[in-house]
Amino acid sequence: MNKLYLTLFLFVCSPFVVADTLYITLEKDNALAVVDGETGKLLKTVPLGQRPRGVALSKDQTLLYVAASDDDTIQILDIKTLKVIGELPSGEDPELFKIHPNGRLLYVSNEDDNIVTVIDLQKKTALAEIAVGVEPEGIAISRDGKWVVNTSETTNMVHWIDPMDQQIKENTLVDPRPRAAEFSVNNEWLFVTSEIAGSLSRLDVATKKITGKLHFKIPGVDKELIQPVGVLAHPNNTLLFVALGPANRVAVVDIQSMEVTKYLLVGQRVWNLAFSPDLKRLYTTNGVSNDISIIDVDDLKVTKSIRVGHYPWGIAVK
Repeated sequence: MNKLYLTLFLFVCSPFVVADTLYITLEKDNALAVVDGETGKLLKTVPLGQRPRGVALSKDQTLLYVAASDDDTIQILDIKTLKVIGELPSGEDPELFKIHPNGRLLYVSNEDDNIVTVIDLQKKTALAEIAVGVEPEGIAISRDGKWVVNTSETTNMVHWIDPMDQQIKENTLVDPRPRAAEFSVNNEWLFVTSEIAGSLSRLDVATKKITGKLHFKIPGVDKELIQPVGVLAHPNNTLLFVALGPANRVAVVDIQSMEVTKYLLVGQRVWNLAFSPDLKRLYTTNGVSNDISIIDVDDLKVTKSIRVGHYPWGIAVK
């Protein structure tokens, strides 16, 4: 191998060539923080609409979608320039949303109107409005694209939506104030966090029934502070990570046994979670301490915290 080919080979194979970039919504700064995931360095801060929360990348990772809740819209940013290049008709007070695996449909919860709005990303139009329970919050979509679920905080239900006709096919009663939902990677289970109950429920996707439940207990932490919100399933289909809000912990849960294997101390009021592309790091947004935490996934240890701005909420990783 000559020197030119050797240089190219080392460049392509080097793990440092393409570092992951974090896009973090700052709810009280009306801005987006851009962070180098590997070094933890804050690269820049970009102005956004009012009260940005949910955030996600397009399937081809050329666009970034951000829910500007108080502007009643989802902003579209060009990933290269981070300029706002358009908007989507999200309905009132968009908060959490997810993009279907087909890359064409976006589902967003509209808390004030008790609906889920379905948006066609190609046409940039609202395709449907689905009436759900009171105060819809979490959105999750199965990896195979067969199910979209929405959690309604006041109705205490999981609504199972068929994306073929945008109709609710079934409802499942869960613990009080369900927040986030997450499908297992094999599409067998759905996990739902309940903020008031301090619990995590595991639902069988085939039967839509609860097959396991876990109530979080942390020595030395008041029960009222344990408020599960964000939840993220590891692709190994073994571990689940749950953000516990003002308990300032991330729970590491064994999916099969539904038991906590470890609690990780992070920043204050931990909201949402995301993996690095190589699954080596787990990132958390910590609202009250105005920072993010970086967790080594192999060692299950918090390695650092980085201040990013006021009230970091949502996170997307490129």
